[in-house]
Amino acid sequence: MAKGTIKKVAGPLVVASGMRDANMFDVCRVSDRRLIGEIIEIHGDEASVQVYEETGGLAPGEPVESTGAPMSVELGPGLIGSIYDGIQRPLEDIMETSGSNLLQRGIEVPSLNRKKVWHFVPAVKAGDEVTGGDIVGTVQETHIVSQKIMVPPTVSGKVKSISEGDFTVTDTVCILTREDGSEYAMSLMQKWPVRRGRPYRQKLAPDKPLITGQRVIDTLFPLAKGGVAAIPGPFGSGKTVVQHQLAKWAEADIVVYIGCGERGNEMTDVLNEFPELKDPKSGYSLMERTVLIANTSDMPVAAREASIYTGITIAEYFRDMGYSVALMADSTSRWAEALREMSGRLEEMPGEEGYPAYLSSRLAQFYERAGRVLTAGSDDREGTLSVIGAVSPAGGDISEPVTQATLRIVKVFWRLDAQLAYERHFPAINWLSSYSLYLDSMGGWFDAQTDGEWMPMRAKMMLILQQENELNEMVQLVGMDALSAPDRLTMEAARSIREDFLNQNAFSDTDTYTSLEKQFLMMKLILAYYDKGQEALKNGATIDSLVKLSCREEIGRYKYTENDQIQAEYERISEDLDEAIREAVQAV
Repeated sequence: MAKGTIKKVAGPLVVASGMRDANMFDVCRVSDRRLIGEIIEIHGDEASVQVYEETGGLAPGEPVESTGAPMSVELGPGLIGSIYDGIQRPLEDIMETSGSNLLQRGIEVPSLNRKKVWHFVPAVKAGDEVTGGDIVGTVQETHIVSQKIMVPPTVSGKVKSISEGDFTVTDTVCILTREDGSEYAMSLMQKWPVRRGRPYRQKLAPDKPLITGQRVIDTLFPLAKGGVAAIPGPFGSGKTVVQHQLAKWAEADIVVYIGCGERGNEMTDVLNEFPELKDPKSGYSLMERTVLIANTSDMPVAAREASIYTGITIAEYFRDMGYSVALMADSTSRWAEALREMSGRLEEMPGEEGYPAYLSSRLAQFYERAGRVLTAGSDDREGTLSVIGAVSPAGGDISEPVTQATLRIVKVFWRLDAQLAYERHFPAINWLSSYSLYLDSMGGWFDAQTDGEWMPMRAKMMLILQQENELNEMVQLVGMDALSAPDRLTMEAARSIREDFLNQNAFSDTDTYTSLEKQFLMMKLILAYYDKGQEALKNGATIDSLVKLSCREEIGRYKYTENDQIQAEYERISEDLDEAIREAVQAV
C-alpha cells in the first residue's frame, strides 16, 4: 500500500506526493480523519485524489494512504430497500451509528449489514461443477425479491461443501475446490469495482418493449427492455414525476433510483413516497424491490461522479440473476457538472461550455452498460437492464453539450415541453419532437399482440398529430371556420388524441396505468370516429353534427373504465358511434 502526504488541497481535489506505488482509481484514505477518496490522475510520484467527503480543514503534510483496491460496491442480501449515498454508504445505518441526521466525515459503516442473519437455501450439492455466474443458492430477501447467490465471475471449480442455514453476509456458505487444488470460501456477499462492467455471455437484440402503462410512451415512443432513454426538459416540466411513474409501473422486477445532485427536497419526496407506494403487482411496498441512491446537491460534488457507477453496478448484479432491472438516473446533467468541476481542478483543457473533452465517452461508457443479455454461467438465464436518464439543460436549451452527447448515444428521446406542462398536459412529452429508434425492432412484437393492427394505427395517429400542427398555422391566421370539413375533422380527431389519449392522470387509480389491451382499444375508438366521420362527410353529413356527437364524450371517458370492463364498454361505445354517425348522415 502506497503512503504519501498531502501537497495541495483544491476543494474536493487533493494532490498527494510519495504515491509512486499507487494505481489509477485506487481508493485512498486521506488525513487522520480517514476521508475516502479515489485516485483520478498520476504524474510521477504525485497522485490527484478526488475526495468524496468535505475537505474543509485539510492541510499540506497530512497523510494519504492507498488501500490498493479500486472503488467497489458490496453485492449481496440487504441491498433491496436500502438508501445509500453516492459511494454506497448506508445512510440509515450511519444515522443510527452517529446519532445525527448530518453525515459525519470519515465515518466507516459497512454497506451491507454484518449482523443481520439470512436464510440460505442451496441450489447445488457437493461434487457439482460450477463456473462464474452460476447460482449456488437463494436467499429470500423481501416478500418480492429472491436474491440468487452467484459464484463470482472470476471463480470456478467443484463444490466441496455447501449447507442450508442462517448466515450473515460474511459467513462461508459454500467451499469450492479450484482446478489447481486451492479452495475458495464463498460467502453471501461479493465485491465488484464500480467502473468495470460485470461480464455476460452474449448481448441480445432489444426486441421486446418495457411496458410502462404510460400511453404516450408505450404507443408512440416505446422503450425496449435493455434499452436506453433520455428525458431532457427544463425546470418544472415533470422529469422527476415521469421517472416516479416509470419506477412504479414499468414491467421491471428491480428498480434502482439514483438521485444524482438533485435538490434535497425532491430526494426527500422520493424517500418519503416510495415506502408508501404499493407495488401494483404484489401489493407490498415499492421499496421491497427498490434500491435508492441519494446524492443530493448539498453533498460533496465528487461523490456525484461515483453515484451513477455505484447504481449501475448494483443494477448489473440483479441483471445477472436473470431479473429485468430499470435504472433511473436523475439527473445526468448534475453528474456532468461534477465532471466539469473536477476537470477544472485538474487544470485540464476544457471543451465546449467548460465540460471536459471526454464527456461523450464517459456518458457512452455509462449507457453502454445497459442491455438485454445472456448472463454468465452454465444455464441460459436472460437478464435485462434498461437505463432512463434525465437531463436538465439550463433554460431548456437542448443544444447544450450534455443533452447533445446523450442524444448521440440513446435510442429513445422523450422531449419534455414546458408549454405542455404549463397547460397541465401530463406527461408533458412533446409528440412532435420525441422519437424511438426501437420501433423497427419491436413493431413485430406489437403487431403479434394485435393481429397486425398496432403499428398502422400508431402511424395513423402520428400523421393526424402532424397534420394538426400544420393546420394550426392556418387556423391562427384565418380562423377555424376557414378550414374545409375534412380538415376540421382532422383537428377534432387530433384534439381527441391529445386530450383523451396522450393526457394521463397520475392521480386517478384507473388512468395512472393503462394496459396494452386498453391502449389498443382506445386507439381503435378514436380512429373509428375519424374514419367513420370522413366517410360520413362524403355521404353528406355536416361537420357541425360530427363535432357535436354525444358519443365523443363517451370516447373521452373510456380511459376511466375499469380493466375488467374494457371490452364490454368498447363494444357499447362502438355501437353508439355507429348509430350516431348513421343519424348524422340521415339528418341531411
